[in-house]
Amino acid sequence: MPKNLVIVESPAKAKTIEGYLGKDFKVTSSYGHVRDLPKGENAIDIKNKFQPTYEVTSDKKEVIKELKKLVKGADTVYLASDDDREGEAISWHLKEVLKLKDENTKRIVFREITKSAITKALESPRSIDYDLVNAQQARRILDRLVGFELSPVLWKKIKAGLSAGRVQSVAVRFIVDREREIDKFKPTVSFKITALFDVEGKTLQAELPKKFQSKEEAEEFLKKCLEADFSIKSLETKPAKKSPAPPFTTSTLQQEASRKLYFSVAQTMNIAQKLYESGKITYMRTDSLNLSDDALKDAEKEIKSAYGDEYHKKRKFKSKSEGAQEAHEAIRPTSFAEHDAGKDRNEQRLYELIWKRSIASQMADAQLEKTNVSIAISNVDQTLSASGEVIKFQGFLKVYLESTDDEEEEETTGKGLLPPLTVGQVLQLIEMKGRQSFTRPPARYTEASLVKKLEEMGIGRPSTYAPTISTVQKRNYVVKESRDGVQRKYIEMTIGDGQFKEAEKTETTGTEKNKLFPTNIAMVVNDFLVEHFPNVIDFSFTAKVEKEFDHIAQGDQPWEEMIQNFYGNFHSKVELTENIKRTDVNSSKELGIDPKSGKVVIARLGKFGPLVQIGDAEDEDKRFASLRKGQFIESITLEDALELFKLPRDLGTFEDKKVVAAIGRFGPYIRHDSKFVSLGKEYDPLSVTLDEAIQLIKDKREADAKKHIKSFDENPEIQVLNGRWGPYIKMGKSNFKIPKDKEAESLTYEEVMKLIETQGDAKKAKPKKTAAKKAPAKKKAKK
Repeated sequence: MPKNLVIVESPAKAKTIEGYLGKDFKVTSSYGHVRDLPKGENAIDIKNKFQPTYEVTSDKKEVIKELKKLVKGADTVYLASDDDREGEAISWHLKEVLKLKDENTKRIVFREITKSAITKALESPRSIDYDLVNAQQARRILDRLVGFELSPVLWKKIKAGLSAGRVQSVAVRFIVDREREIDKFKPTVSFKITALFDVEGKTLQAELPKKFQSKEEAEEFLKKCLEADFSIKSLETKPAKKSPAPPFTTSTLQQEASRKLYFSVAQTMNIAQKLYESGKITYMRTDSLNLSDDALKDAEKEIKSAYGDEYHKKRKFKSKSEGAQEAHEAIRPTSFAEHDAGKDRNEQRLYELIWKRSIASQMADAQLEKTNVSIAISNVDQTLSASGEVIKFQGFLKVYLESTDDEEEEETTGKGLLPPLTVGQVLQLIEMKGRQSFTRPPARYTEASLVKKLEEMGIGRPSTYAPTISTVQKRNYVVKESRDGVQRKYIEMTIGDGQFKEAEKTETTGTEKNKLFPTNIAMVVNDFLVEHFPNVIDFSFTAKVEKEFDHIAQGDQPWEEMIQNFYGNFHSKVELTENIKRTDVNSSKELGIDPKSGKVVIARLGKFGPLVQIGDAEDEDKRFASLRKGQFIESITLEDALELFKLPRDLGTFEDKKVVAAIGRFGPYIRHDSKFVSLGKEYDPLSVTLDEAIQLIKDKREADAKKHIKSFDENPEIQVLNGRWGPYIKMGKSNFKIPKDKEAESLTYEEVMKLIETQGDAKKAKPKKTAAKKAPAKKKAKK
């Protein structure tokens, strides 16, 4: 048996590292965290300085059993979990559970999985850094206290099943506040003047820098220009340069992968994890902009070889973040000479993005030449402006250009050549337009722009962005979706060929793609927390807590003291909520009186979501209707509510059975013969026709027929079906895989039952609880 045992977090990482080490090393995995706080109120001993009790999680009992066997046969155990707080905590938990002794236990860290990095780590082991462990414990305990004490309050006062969290509730608040900004936004109108000129067969585009606030002003200006002559008043050409963006941090990688590759934040981190574990990139959870000296030399060699000496410029970037660990590195390829990340398309796409951003950060500035043109109008004082930009030397632009979130401010480096121009040159007007434009409301958050906001406000750290955004969506506080815009009329005035024309045109505005929208429950919960627990979801307070975690990690503050400072005030506020009546929580709104029945109309939260009802709580004949997507309790009008009561709508009959259009818990649908067909985005339940509904019913039947492969007389509940990823077995609400060597069509009932039994869940043993030893308060690690 090998003398040395190396324990890492993931099996993929273990496989990669084992390939670098000799026969004296055995590399195995803990599969992430092995212990956690148990559910229930006994996890944290509040009276005893918040001491936690940890237990081995049920899914890790076999892992621990195997690790104990391996530890017995090893002379030295190397704990090689990730080089961050979570990784340090995993190493500590392993040391505790496996009862490892100090004399034969070593902690090693690396931020890239290469032979040189692993060898270097083995040559310079250290002990466990208990300050980092305590910082992780403080975060875990604080977040458990907040969640454990706040969630029951929400269940009692608003609705069962709700949850709150120190970071997740702040993220929800950003989205709720933004939605209300948009709702209150009143667009202002202005008229933008643009012109096209013919310059010896080429087109010159110009615009008036000033916008007119009224149609009358714009019209007066255009009509004056009917009689005007146009000429070049001035030409100004000056050099300019553009510098590259720094290499990626966790946050900027998530943002850029969203903009350029359309990846979700979670998808980006999953793919980056695979690239890291296969040795392709450095560690993907970092807020450092630093590149190592070896990386700088590697980049220089690649740039000079591929592009030439003039394309290289050594740069060192410094993080603005106060808590950034500059000893760590930005995300970069482990070797700039490696251009291939493997066969997986998305891994290759993300790797190319990381490679390009990293290499561009070490390249020369792009050298530009910008020309600004001023165009005189003979009978008015204003001048038109035009500009052009020529790239004289590409520099880093040969490889990469960063994207932005703002569509209007998106950089368009390389606007192109202007036609040959000289001062005094007379221009021939093709046409001039005055177009009515409207100011835009603040943009809704995307996952990427929310990450950017959290980082700017100092809320969360690289390891928390992706889980936070996933959590708020899983808890149904936020939905990520695309929504169609609405039609809007605008005025366009044009002059050309000596004539003035005015037309009313139509445009689509407000189209949203993959944006984050708050739900009604998010608004109610947010308002409750803002009113009763302002410090928990206060932006500056949450950022202050993050800094305190950093201080604990640096050994400057005892973690128990930090928790105590928070908990006293927080717990007293939890106790005060006992006096709040459920009826006092702002989760309903009286809209007015139904003109037909004379009864009150109310919008409120129901068991299955937001609804409107006709009749008060005591009314035995009250009627209900679900709110539609995008409707909020706080802003819905009486007219909107009454429109909802036109549903369910009887469309007629098909095959002697009623066809009904309605809206349910999962959106608009058609009901026919006790079966349901989704209307999707294409059809509105208030306007869908019988013919359209019949076609949808037929299409659904055809799709279901293709989905069904076979069923069994012995048990009709068991079916073999075609799914998104191929055939599978369905029994009740459970699904089971079909091995690749089996043909779905030829499976017998006995074979199906055997597969179900084989894959069935093993009976879970009751987890054994182990009291946690207190981590030494001040034990500085050798770094």
